[in-house]
Amino acid sequence: MVAVAAYYLAEQRGFTPGKDVEDWLRAEQYIDDMVRGLARTGIARGGHERVQPIPSDRPGLRRDALQALGVKRFLLAIHDASFPSDPDEDIGWGAPGTVAAARLLAFVARFGFTGIQLGPKGQTTKDNPSPYDGTVFSRSVLSIPLATFRTGLLAGTVSTQSLARAAETTSGTTSPARADHARAHATMRRLLEEAFTALESAARREVQDKLTAFQTENAQWVERDALYHAIAESRGGVNFRRWPRDGDLFARGAEDPAANERLSALRAQHRGAIDRYVLGQMLAHDAHTRFRETARRNGLSIFADMQAGLSQVDTWAWRSILLDGYAMGAPPSRTTPQGQPWGYAVLDPKQLFQTEASGRVSPGPALRFLALRFEKILREYDGVRVDHPHALVCPWVYRTDIADPEEAVRRGARLYESPDLPDHPALAQYAIARPSQIDRRLSRHADDWVMWLDSEQVDRYAVAMDLLVETVQRHGRAVDAIACEVLSTMPRPLGLVLDRSGIGRFRIVQKAELDDRGDVYRADNARPADWVMLGTHDTPSIWAVVQGMTSKQRAQWAEHLGRVLRLPDTARTAILFDPGLLANAMLAEVFASRAENIMMFFTDLFGLNERYNMPGAVSPDNWTLRLPSSFEQLYEKRLARGTAIDLPLALAMALGARGAGETQTAQLVRALRELTPRSFVLDSSTP
Repeated sequence: MVAVAAYYLAEQRGFTPGKDVEDWLRAEQYIDDMVRGLARTGIARGGHERVQPIPSDRPGLRRDALQALGVKRFLLAIHDASFPSDPDEDIGWGAPGTVAAARLLAFVARFGFTGIQLGPKGQTTKDNPSPYDGTVFSRSVLSIPLATFRTGLLAGTVSTQSLARAAETTSGTTSPARADHARAHATMRRLLEEAFTALESAARREVQDKLTAFQTENAQWVERDALYHAIAESRGGVNFRRWPRDGDLFARGAEDPAANERLSALRAQHRGAIDRYVLGQMLAHDAHTRFRETARRNGLSIFADMQAGLSQVDTWAWRSILLDGYAMGAPPSRTTPQGQPWGYAVLDPKQLFQTEASGRVSPGPALRFLALRFEKILREYDGVRVDHPHALVCPWVYRTDIADPEEAVRRGARLYESPDLPDHPALAQYAIARPSQIDRRLSRHADDWVMWLDSEQVDRYAVAMDLLVETVQRHGRAVDAIACEVLSTMPRPLGLVLDRSGIGRFRIVQKAELDDRGDVYRADNARPADWVMLGTHDTPSIWAVVQGMTSKQRAQWAEHLGRVLRLPDTARTAILFDPGLLANAMLAEVFASRAENIMMFFTDLFGLNERYNMPGAVSPDNWTLRLPSSFEQLYEKRLARGTAIDLPLALAMALGARGAGETQTAQLVRALRELTPRSFVLDSSTP
């Protein structure tokens, strides 16, 4: 360790000869101070045989520090697949309702977080684990914990042998594990079939009453989804686009006797499969309710993740309100210069409103669909992350009659700001922006393609976002319960809509360009309403980032963080050769920013180098990284090595940046420094 530190010190000064001994002595002093800090906090160097749990600091100390910094929300982001499970409850996929997950919630609350940011919770196919391709109403049955079949209403419906076989997994217990989506999918299917068969042969009145109530309460979506899965199963998984257009039946049934008759025949034909599907949905929803109750007992809020796209199920079930000839994707951007042809369906703008016989304008079927979706989310969660909010305001669309989707998305356009494009004549009827408001010197995906809008136009762009805000407020939440995932692209219409509602954007610090003071990802450009974070589920772990930095990049970050955080020379020097200190200093800048909302992906907290998702890549590793059952020990071991987030250290640095002159702030800094083995780097003297 001393040799590595000395090397980085020499590298920083350009390997100028004659300073070798000085570099070695400075490095020795730093390592000695670090070892003393580890010993003081009960963490052993080397074998970790003395590793202890998180120090039992004064209850609320971390949250007091967050409050002093003006941070209102501090969320840990983790998707269902990544939750830990103990060996006797592990089907190869994480579930928020497991005993291990309850331990994680307690750990997270003790750590100082105020809430959990989940991923999308929809039902996925057995071949595609991406939660962003899941259903928007149905929940993934993979989130049903095994305990559901052992106790309560379903006790005895699944044999002990089946439950034992379900928990036979190769997932790790002491190191980062990988979920097995295919195995978990098959396992849960078998369990639900066995439970359903048992209930059919020996009906339980209490279960049947609960199923009936659930189906009645969710009648607007559950039968559609159930019928899709039943038909898909009967057709051997053939793509729904090769089926008869049965999805329109739900729109036409009320006034079309033939459609009504066809719908009744399908219900009768697939009654068993429909009922089994409803059982799975009821259990998945019950599991979420229990998870949310556990979170509340720990003082944690739960945020939903509302994905931008519709699944195949939703596209079939709601096809009557979708726009023909176009699909939604992502335009060329700093994040993905080639664009992304997502292939998601687009809501038909003409069906957002309807004119009644009396002449009164009322919400149309497309807007009622959004209202149903928003209402369900806010009834089941405390807040919502809006994935790619452009989809609600100014979606990028491309023609589906172009054979190559990659070419099509590059040649796409925005749905509401294409009044006269020769290659998209069909979009002119939906244009909100007028020809005179378009800057044709720019590419059509540029943020300033639309130069200006009047207030009436902003109102039209804001229809869906206004509905979401109204739903949030009706459920007693403030606008800061909405987190909009705006990355590098902020088209003017979207910016105006968000500004009007007081909603901020995302700022991902690991992507910051320090040479550009106006860069959108820089924490020092954050506004109070923004959400700032080290990384997301789509980026590398912050630990992979800092360990992969060049010496020039480390020096640049050391200079930047030293200035922003007012760090002593000790810390500025240490950042050059201590990746752990660099990561924690980057987090400190996040806390010290003006943003009131902070989010952290679980890989960053636990010091994982592995990546959760590589956008645009098809890989068995995507969407499968998860925590082991012994995540507490994993964290402590990484913390001892300086490769996990040291929250007291980051908070102390952030408070120092704000100025520790006030008595209360100074007391907080002293208390936090007692909890970190690396507090010595904040000493003003230079070794």
